[in-house]
Amino acid sequence: MVKKRSVFDINFEETDGSDAERFPAGNPELEKKSFNVQGHPLQNEAAPSRRGPMASAITEAADATSERVSAEAAIRAENDALAHEHVRLKKLGLITDLIETSSVVITKLTRDRSANTDPELQELKDSIQAIGLSNPIRVEQTGTGFELIQGYRRLAAFRELAEETGDARYTKIPAALVPRGEPLAALYRKMVDENLVRKDISFGEMAQLALSYAENEDIEPGEAVKVLYASALKQKRRYIRQFTRVLHVLGDALRYPELLPRALGIELFKLFEAEEDRGVQIAAALHAVPDRDGEAEAKILRDALAKPKEQPAPKSVSKTSLRLARPEGEARVIAQNGKVELRLPRDFSAVSREKLQDAIEAFLTSLD
Repeated sequence: MVKKRSVFDINFEETDGSDAERFPAGNPELEKKSFNVQGHPLQNEAAPSRRGPMASAITEAADATSERVSAEAAIRAENDALAHEHVRLKKLGLITDLIETSSVVITKLTRDRSANTDPELQELKDSIQAIGLSNPIRVEQTGTGFELIQGYRRLAAFRELAEETGDARYTKIPAALVPRGEPLAALYRKMVDENLVRKDISFGEMAQLALSYAENEDIEPGEAVKVLYASALKQKRRYIRQFTRVLHVLGDALRYPELLPRALGIELFKLFEAEEDRGVQIAAALHAVPDRDGEAEAKILRDALAKPKEQPAPKSVSKTSLRLARPEGEARVIAQNGKVELRLPRDFSAVSREKLQDAIEAFLTSLD
């Protein structure tokens, strides 16, 4: 008898193999989302791909570089604009700064202010101490400092205040910077035009400046007056030209040209025009008094102009009359003190000069 085996049928459910694929990594497949929601902005579009960290870093670096380049360009453009504006303001003399008074030199321009003591400088110093300096000086920047263009008295006031008070505030002065390379004539005009509005500048100081400018530029003093004082009235320019003549004649003998009154200067001009040699005499008279002040100098000039009164000729108390018969007719001779008069109907202008001179000399010799 054959023993039968029991057979059990085991039915396994068929799988899609997903579990086997997931094992052993165990990382489930990324879920894919569909965007088929009605009205969704990504409808019918594929899901965005995921970016790695390196790609993100590169993108961010590129964006940062682009932003930096744009910022640098904007800064350069702003700096260029500021530089152009600085140049424009400097040309207009509107750039002002505090500069050391010791760094300002006075060599480029001859000043139209006298080097003698300025009696009104104390008033300016008092004003600066009370309210400060309202009008900056004007300077041109050099390689080592600054060259003074305008403001000689203001600079002098600050320097004296610093020395007298010891206050460090007066060692620096407000200054407007002018551009370099401006023509010399233009710089002189700026200085002159500023001082023309001042009532205390004298014709002697203006004439001295014209003479210095004429010497530097190798031109005539009259042309220098025309260039420097083009803004002045015609009458004032004429006075300045007359004073240049006086200063030129007297030279260094005139020590206080700024104190020379207008009327006295004009009288001296007329005198030198009429008698050129008088200038040498007056200069010698000035040199003869070396320790003089301005008042004494003016007195010497006035004394030189004063002429002694001419003494009238004494009246003759006697007179001799003669009548002589001549072929030309009757000659009448009248002789008195200092005078002999001959009247004869003859044209003495027809006699030659030599013959007339010989006859008169013979006449005078015979009288002796």
